[in-house]
Formats: sequence, C-alpha cells, structure tokens
Amino acid sequence: MNLLFIGDVVGSPGRDMVKEYLPKLKEKYSPQLTIINGENAAGGKGITEKIYRQFLEQGAQAVTLGNHAWDNREIFEFIDDAKYLVRPANFPKDTPGKGLIFIKINQLEVAIINLQGRTFMNPIDCPFQKADELISIARERTPLIFVDFHAEVTSEKQALGWYLDGKVSAVVGTHTHVQTGDHRILPGGTAYLTDVGMTGPYDGILGMERSAVLKRFLTSLPVRFEVPTTGRNQLSAVNIELDNKTGLAKKIKPILINDDNPFFS
Repeated sequence: MNLLFIGDVVGSPGRDMVKEYLPKLKEKYSPQLTIINGENAAGGKGITEKIYRQFLEQGAQAVTLGNHAWDNREIFEFIDDAKYLVRPANFPKDTPGKGLIFIKINQLEVAIINLQGRTFMNPIDCPFQKADELISIARERTPLIFVDFHAEVTSEKQALGWYLDGKVSAVVGTHTHVQTGDHRILPGGTAYLTDVGMTGPYDGILGMERSAVLKRFLTSLPVRFEVPTTGRNQLSAVNIELDNKTGLAKKIKPILINDDNPFFS
C-alpha cells in the first residue's frame, strides 16, 4: 500500500497548492490512498462542506481534522453525512462525526484514525486509551492502520509513536505546522514523523500574517490573525509504503515543496 498524506492545509493558499501539486505528486509517487488534513482549510480555521468535497474531487480519499474542527459552524450541518471526514476520536462521547473510518482500495482496507493531544490543548479524553480501543476495532478488519495525531507537544507525539509501535502502520503528527526531520521506521515497524508540516503561506508565521503575529509577541495585546492571500506558498506531505499483509511500514519519505525546495517530477 502506497500512501500520501498532505499536512495542515491553511486557507486558500493551501488549497491552491493542493490543486496545483496533488496531480503532480500522484504522478510521481503513485499513491493508492491520499489523505489531507483540512482543519485549517477555511480561512485558517475549520472546514466547509464545499472545501471537503473539493479535496475529494481533487483526488483525496479522506480528510482529517484537529482542534479547529468546530471553528466553522457549518461543519455541524454536514459532518455526520461526510463519510470520509475524520475528526479527533477522543472528543467526548456523542460528539458529532467519526474518529475512525475505513477506506477500501481494491481488495484491501485501510483504517484511518484521528486523535488529538492533551498537553497545552483543550482537555479531552485520553488519546492513548482511545487509540487502544480503536485499534482493537480496526484490526478485526485490516492490519493497515494510519494515525494522524494532532498535538502540540513533541514529547506527547513521540510517546504515542512508541506506544503504538508495531500496532499500527504509521503515526504522523500534525498541528505545529513545521515539518520535522525525524522521519523513521520504529523498531516494531511503525512509520513515524513528529510533524508533517503545513500547506499554505511560505512567508507567514505558521500560515498567518507576520505583522499580526509579531504585534502579538511585541505587545501581548489581542490580535486577529489572518491568512495572507498573496505571496509565496508551500506544500508539506509524507509518502509512506506499507506491507499489505503485515501492515508494517517499508519506507517513509517526507515531501516539502517551496521556492527553496522546488518540485522535480
């Protein structure tokens, strides 16, 4: 199984990068399954049904979310009917949406799990315990299990990676918007990357206008953050190859496209 995961699409610049480069990435890497984290896709916070459907039309088979899942109120109108939208599974019971989905690829199924960290984030249920619960369900159907762990702290992401080593195919972090260089296959066979990075403005600060972020740090006053709609952009992703029988990883390769790392077909 060849899998492509695109990280944290931020606003219209991120959506433009997906539209431009996803066909090129598919041609180069030939993924059988493409997943996009879209929790920042609508103006930097949340997602709309139109954007969700655009991602599917452009070639994604699943869209994961994170702590900004509920920032665009429209999501409550469509999330329960969105079969390929995955929100963090460790939100409290009876939260709308799904934290685990299955995607069928020919004769194979891939389980996609979305979890959210708790350190320096809103208090929710334990991601480790929820992971155990969902992996038990997923393994009844498939050994191919991908985990998007949306978390703030590197140590919490690494801890979940080691905790799930050998139990899932991959643990890839999102949320912090900067691609890390620690991609590896852990001893038990699980592909791991602390953060896949973001897709959107290259010259902003975590995808937001620099001036507003700098004002916040310089004055400590409340500032409204906006996604810059002009300027250079980037795309961050990761390509992972899995063994179809064991579900374990054979290869992991981060992908970074920007003016300093141009794309070569």
